[in-house]
This record gives sequence, structure tokens and C-alpha cells, in this order.
Amino acid sequence: MPKRKEKTPSAANQRKRLRIEEQEGVAGDEEDSEDLEQFQQEAYQFSNSSLGEIGIVESISLKNFMCHSLLGPFEFGSNVNFIIGNNGSGKSAILTALIVGLGGKATTTNRGLSLKGFVKHGQSSADITIRLRNRGTDAFKGDVYGDSIVIEQRITCDGSRTCKIKSRLGQVVSTKKEELTAILDHFNIQVDNPVSILNQEMSKQFLHSKSEADKYKFFMKATLLEQMKEDYIHIKQTKAITRDKIETQEEILKDLKQVYLQKKERYENLSSLKEMHKNVEVLKHQMAWVLVKDIEIQKQKLKEQIEREENNDKYKVKVEQCQDEVHKAERKIQETQDHLDKMKEETDVLQSQCASLKEVAKTQSKAYNVQEAAYRRHQNKLKQMERERNLLQERIEELKTTVTQNLEVEHLERLNEMSTLQKRLKLLKVEGKETSQRIEEQQQSLYKEKEELDKLRQEENRIRYSLDSSVKRLNQMKAGRSNSLRRFGEHIPELLEAINTAYEQGRFTKKPVGPIGACIHLKDASLAVGVESCLRSFMKTFCCDNYKDEKVLQMIMSRFYSKGNRPQIIVTSFASTPYDVKQRGVFHPEFPSVYQALHIPNPVVANCLIDLRGIETILLIKDNDVARKVMQFGIPPRNCREAFTGAGDQVYKNRYYSNDFSRAKYLGADLEEEIGVIESDLENQKAQLSRFQLHSNSVIDGIKLMEKELQILIAKRKKQQGCITPIELAISELENIEEPQSMDISTLEEDVQDLQKKIESEQEKANCAKKDMDKERKIMEDADCSYQDMKNKIALLVEETEPIKEEQMKAEADANKLERQLKNLEKKLNEHQNHIQELQNKLAAKEEELQDSIKQAVQICPERLHVERSAKSIDTEINRLRQRLNTEQNRHGNQNEIIGCSLQVERTVA
Repeated sequence: MPKRKEKTPSAANQRKRLRIEEQEGVAGDEEDSEDLEQFQQEAYQFSNSSLGEIGIVESISLKNFMCHSLLGPFEFGSNVNFIIGNNGSGKSAILTALIVGLGGKATTTNRGLSLKGFVKHGQSSADITIRLRNRGTDAFKGDVYGDSIVIEQRITCDGSRTCKIKSRLGQVVSTKKEELTAILDHFNIQVDNPVSILNQEMSKQFLHSKSEADKYKFFMKATLLEQMKEDYIHIKQTKAITRDKIETQEEILKDLKQVYLQKKERYENLSSLKEMHKNVEVLKHQMAWVLVKDIEIQKQKLKEQIEREENNDKYKVKVEQCQDEVHKAERKIQETQDHLDKMKEETDVLQSQCASLKEVAKTQSKAYNVQEAAYRRHQNKLKQMERERNLLQERIEELKTTVTQNLEVEHLERLNEMSTLQKRLKLLKVEGKETSQRIEEQQQSLYKEKEELDKLRQEENRIRYSLDSSVKRLNQMKAGRSNSLRRFGEHIPELLEAINTAYEQGRFTKKPVGPIGACIHLKDASLAVGVESCLRSFMKTFCCDNYKDEKVLQMIMSRFYSKGNRPQIIVTSFASTPYDVKQRGVFHPEFPSVYQALHIPNPVVANCLIDLRGIETILLIKDNDVARKVMQFGIPPRNCREAFTGAGDQVYKNRYYSNDFSRAKYLGADLEEEIGVIESDLENQKAQLSRFQLHSNSVIDGIKLMEKELQILIAKRKKQQGCITPIELAISELENIEEPQSMDISTLEEDVQDLQKKIESEQEKANCAKKDMDKERKIMEDADCSYQDMKNKIALLVEETEPIKEEQMKAEADANKLERQLKNLEKKLNEHQNHIQELQNKLAAKEEELQDSIKQAVQICPERLHVERSAKSIDTEINRLRQRLNTEQNRHGNQNEIIGCSLQVERTVA
């Protein structure tokens, strides 16, 4: 950065030397050459004095700068520093950041045309922090900044930047560019001087230049000798111009002397104008006190207006009335609320009583049920006794009419019947066990068949999805016969047509490029799968120059795609030439990189794939084993990050990922062959789907048959269980039958009499139980009636509460309305009071103005004058006299001018 003329010590020395030359009258070529030597020596001494403990870069740190998220901080020493690292590690980024951070332009770095190009993609801003040493006697504002100066630059994505200059303690001292310029001038730091900061392009230009004249120009520019030469020529020209002006002024002095003599003669004739000047002064005195009088009148009017406003209390009265109404409304609301609260308390009391009555009713109901159950038990017992009595009586009649049977024959028959039933029971249990086992086996088989059916359905759904994808791909390929762009999507041709239309209408700054897959071509068709596996989603991606174009493209895409299915858009500055990747690219004698395997006519697409995918660092190796050998069994080639095989597998130094597709979708060479392959795959998938459907149908039929057989087995088991239970009951009854004993009829008759007594006793108990039951029923009905009455009271109270709530809501609405009205009235009252305050302020200002006017009037005329004339008439009189004075002065000349010109001429002549 060249040093500025008005701030450099060399410029100050030039001005000092110019004054000496003017005083001594020194001139000539010999003296000019001596001045040039002295000028160069002083500049050299000044540059040496700036060395030492000032201007040294102590550290630098970057954030979201270029392609680096966080770089640094880098601490530097006081002498020589070396920064080493692989390509892409950030060496050039540090040098670029040093230029930009110290105020340099983007074009100076030879890394871009705009500052927004230095912000990392996807970020909103980039930060650069540089610390400069500031020690010793030559420190720049050492008491302010301290031992170091911190310069923080922030670059936003729209190309603007802000600068903060901080002290060693982190306090912001300045944010102005002029302060940064002054610091750089003081430290003699020139960011655009190739000797201070030499970038790659400038060094290449210097080294490749064969002209001695170009190298001499480079030397003159780098050492500032060219600027010193221009400054010296400018000084010589200024010196000559100054001498010419002096000679011209000497000629003018002679004419001024003559003018002075004429003015002096005319001055003597100006004594008649003194009287008019005195009159003007008298009028000025009167004007001063007339103005004071006018201000006093204005002040009195303000006082009267303030009194009128203070006496006007209509707003205050309205506010008080409105406040009373608000208080009444609030009291009404409070009374209504108190009434509601009282009714709520009453409701709560009734609800608690209702709950207790409900519990009483439940208790009485339970007691009634207990008594009813007791009564039912007595009734049942009574009926059972009556049945037993009737049976005994029938038995007595039977014994009286029949003869005793052979007891032994009956016993043998019962034993034979029990044996037969036990055999049948054993056989049924064996059959039931076999049936249960068959049911369990059938259920397991049915479960396995259902699992198989689920697997078949999942596989069928997978084949259907694959079939739909193949059909969609086949339609795209067939559509690609007439338009190859439909390979990249059904709506791509229409989208590109809409982009062209929008570009012709001027909606785009630069026409978007895409899809990327349509802008690249393979040099070797056998590498199509590997390239597509490498680029993947980039094949359908579009590129925009800026975010404004990206928004327009998003709007156009929304016509053809839903929000989640749109092609990806990359925002990157369009360049006219592709990047030079010789230093950072991978070069192998046998295998090409992705960048080498592609023919990319558009430099925007090439730069985008280099930036975002690093295609210059990815190898393409057709054979999988060879790829493993190159990448994993030895040291990978220089600058090689990864490799892709011909089958699309991804190979790293310590990892290997297989590809999930076997054919190229976008870069295939023979369209008809690909269509044939897809159609063949489609037929295979349809046949496979048909086979799976047949298999699924057969499995479903088998499941239905199994379920039917299972139902039959379950029904059989139920039937067997139904046969077992009666047999077991029959055997149990046969076992429990006692041997019939000969019974005496008299004994039976006694039993009948005993039963009769028990029946009579039980009848009395039943009657007592019925009385108790009726008593409990009456108590239960009373409790239930009390409970229902309480519920009705609560419902009635709730109904009475509703109108009160509506009345409260209406009162609250009225209160809110009155509060708003009160606020408006208070606002008007405040405005009225503010108006009074403004008038009082005006009165105070007018009082100050009056005092100032009195002071000015006293200065003009110490004694107050009572003037009846108006200020306007006095001003008219002053203007009339001034016109006469001007007329006389035009005729004879101005006295002061004549006197001043005479004195000037005298001084000039002297």
C-alpha cells in the first residue's frame, strides 16, 4: 500500500525544504540532485527507525474463511517464520486473510473478485483476527493500545465488512478505516506492495517475465522509489508556480498604489455622510428597545393564555366523574362476586350434604338387600322343607302300597353300571389327550405358516417397489429417446425451458447451470457406474451464482416439484476458467482421477465438483482387488483421499463400502441397450412377483385349511369334554348311593311331624324377616327421597347462579368500557397539563429571550428609550437611510474600504 503524501515524513521534509529554497533563493539542477539524494536518505532513515518492536504480526486466526471452519490461532516469532502443510491445509488462506484483514482489496489477493467469495459455503459471515506488535518508543498510541494492536475483520455473505481495532486488553478503540490506515502507515505496512506480501500470481509473473524493463518497474514500485520520484517532480513544479505567483503579485502592487491615492482623495469628500450614520445609530438604539417592548408584550400574552388554560378544569371534572362511575361499577362487580361466592359456598355445603345423603341411601340400600336376602333364604328353606315333607309322605304311601325289592340284585346292577362307565371314561380321556396334542401341533404349524406368509408379503412388497422403480426408470429412459434430459427427471426439460424464459426476462443475474449430470461426459464408458457412485446426488444438482438467483430458481422449481423432492441447488460464484489442480490433484500412471475421466466443458460445473466433491483427489480403478491393493495394502498415491471401482464400490485407506446399484442411470452409453436391460429386469421382476403371489395364495389356502381342521379338533375336544363330565357325575352319584335300608313307616311319619314343626318355626322366622325387610325398604325409600330432594335443590341453585353470572359479565364489560373512557379522559387531561407546561416553557424561554434582548439593547443603548413607533416603521427608516448611504458611497466610495485599501497599499509598498 503506497504511503500517503499528507501523512508521510518525506512529504513534510519536502515542504520544509521548499520553504528554505524560497527564503534562500536556491535553484539549479545541481541543487535538485542534492535534494533528491537527501530526500532518499531521509526516507531510508525513517524506514529503518520503524523496525524493531512495531508492526510485527504476532498471531492470526480465521473462522469460516474460504473452505476452513476454524484455522489457528497461529503464533509467529519476531524473525523468520515458515508455514508448511499439505495442499488444502490453509497456507494460502493465511496469506489471503492477512491481506484482507489489513484492509486489502479482494483483487489484490488474486483469489477472487469480491469479498463474499471468502465466506465459507453455507455460512453467513467470516472472521479474521490479526495481532500486531506495538512496543518501544515508536509505538502507535502506546498509551491507548498498549503492547499490541488487535484488528478484527468480519466479512458477510453479501460482500460487506466491518472492522474493530482493539487494544491489548480487548477494548474497542476504533471502528473507522482511517484509523487502520494510520496504523499501517505508521508501521510502514503495504499490503499491495509485492515486497511486503508476495502471492503466487505475482511471483509467477515476476519470475516468468523476461523483460529487464518490467523487472526494473517492479523494483521501482516495490522500493517506493517510483513514488518518491513522482513526489520530487511535484515539488519542483510547485516551486516554479510559486515563483511565478510572486512576480505577478509585485506587478499588482504598483497598480494598488495608484488606487490607494485615488481612494485617499475621495475619502476627504466623505465628511457629509457622518450625519446620516449618526441618524442610523439613533434608529438602531430605538429598534433595540422596540424589540424588547415587543417581547414583553408577547410574554404578557403567554401569561394570560396560561391563566386561561389553568382555569379550564373541564377535563379534571370529567375524570373525577368517570372515576366515580368506575368505582360504582367495581362495587357492583364486587357485590355480584360476593353474591356468587355466597351461592357457591351454599352449593358446596349442599353438595357435601348431598354426598352424605347419597352414602346414607347406599347404606340403606345395602341393608335392605341384606334383609331381602335373609327373607329369600327363609323362603327357600321353607320351600325345601315342604318338598322334603311331600317326598316323605309320598315315600310312606309308596311303602304302604309296594313290597320290598331284592336288594342284592340292585347292588350288582349298580356295580356293573359303574364298571361300564369307568371304562368308557378312561377311553374318552385317552381320546381327549390325543385331541389336545393334535390341536397344539396344528396351532404350531399354523403359526409357522403365518410367519412364512408375512415373509412372503414383505418380499412381495419389496418386489412391487422395485417393479415400480423399474417402470418409472423405463419410462424415463423411453422418454430420453426423444430428449436425453428426461433421464434426470420427468420435469427437467420443462424446468430448463422455464429457466431460459426467466433468464430472457432478466430475472436471473447469471443463468443457472444444471443438471450437473447433463453437463459432464465420460471419456471411458466403462467407468460410468464408478463415476455415478462418486457423484450420486450431484448428478441432478443445479448451480446458481448468488442467493438471489437461488430464490428465483426455487420459485420456478416449486411449479414442477413438491418441497421435499426438488433437485439440490448449490450457490457458488461463477468463474470463467476452471481451477488449477496440478498441485492438489492426484496423478497416477495407470488409473485416472474422476476429474481426468470426465470431459467438463463448463468451468462452473468443474469448479463446483472440485470444491464440493474433490473429484481431483479421487481415483477410478476398475478392478476391486487392484483398488484394495492400491489404497489399503500400501501407501495411497499422493493427494488421494479415496477411490471408486468399476462396480461403484468406495475404497478408503482403512474402509471399504460396497455399491448398492449395478448399472449407470444417467451416464450410460447405449440408451437402447439400457432400455432392453431394464425391460428384461422388469419381466424377471414380474415373473418373480407372479411366483410369489402363487406361493402366497397356496400358503393362504393351507392356512385356511389348517384353521378349519383346528376348529374341527377344538369342537371335538369340547364334545369329548362334554361326554366326560356327565359320566363322572353319574359315577359319583352311584358311589354315593347308600344301601337302602328297611325303613319303618312309623319312623318316616315321625320325621314328617318333625319337619312340620320345623316348617312352622321357619314360617315364623320368614314372617319376621319380611317385617324387617319392609321396615328397611321404607327407610331406604326415605333416604332416597331425601337424596333426590337435595339434588333438586342444588340444580335449582345452579339455575339461579346463571343470571347472576351474566349480570357480573355485563358489569365487568361496563367497567372495562368505563376504564377505557377514564384512560382517554386522563390522556386528554395529561395533554392539557402538557400544553400548560409547554406554554410555561415557552414563557420561560420568552423570559430568557427578553433578558438576552435587554442585554443586547443595553449594549447598544445603555439607557432605555420609550419609543412609540413600531419596529416595522423604524426598520423602514433604517433601510431608507442605508439606501441613501449606499448611493452616496457608490458615488464617493466607502470610507472603510478607502481607509483599509490605503493601509494595505502602504503595507504592500513597504
